[in-house]
Amino acid sequence: MTSPVNNARLTKGAIVALDPFNPLASVVIFQYNPAELTRSLTPAAPPGGAAAVPVGAQRLTGPPTEKISLKVTINAEEQMPVAGTVTGGSVYPQLAALEMLMYPKSLLVIKNAVLAAMGTMEVQPPEAPLTLFIWGLRRVMPVTVESYSVTEQYHDNNLNPLIAEADLQLRVLTYQNFTRRQAGYYTFLSYQIVKEAMAMVASVSNIAATGAAILK
Repeated sequence: MTSPVNNARLTKGAIVALDPFNPLASVVIFQYNPAELTRSLTPAAPPGGAAAVPVGAQRLTGPPTEKISLKVTINAEEQMPVAGTVTGGSVYPQLAALEMLMYPKSLLVIKNAVLAAMGTMEVQPPEAPLTLFIWGLRRVMPVTVESYSVTEQYHDNNLNPLIAEADLQLRVLTYQNFTRRQAGYYTFLSYQIVKEAMAMVASVSNIAATGAAILK
């Protein structure tokens, strides 16, 4: 199916992890925007299910659980060559950037190991960086990667992948997953406020269209 959007200046989607220790290793701009993106929303209901909801009332304990599924395709033949790279123009760096979203940074792991060896009683596990899924200016949301699988289709002489397809399952994090001091709290609030504004635009348009139809 041909896209109805003019691709003369295509905005590319991205996944960005705000990592102060290594910001460059945590930016993944899609080479191609996925042809399809699947989203599911499950309302937040009170504990106890329908029996806990008073008659005639619907209680929402928070924002819905939103999940996003997408397939990211990477092709080394259509990338700009980078002279002197150890991968020889493969897609391994892009795959590594995606996979690093799920790894604790090695420096923090080593630091915790040193603290444990020194007899520290309680070593906190490394905190994951704030990861943002960016799908246009109106949809910037904090996410966590729930699952990732990749199919490497071709390899060079050094077994570096040349073409790959990565399936990503993301879960949107809400303000309930952050404290008010964390940037993710306000990132999600901004995402919801923009969505409320878009819903208002749709409502006004629908009312106007309904009024015009009645007057005919």
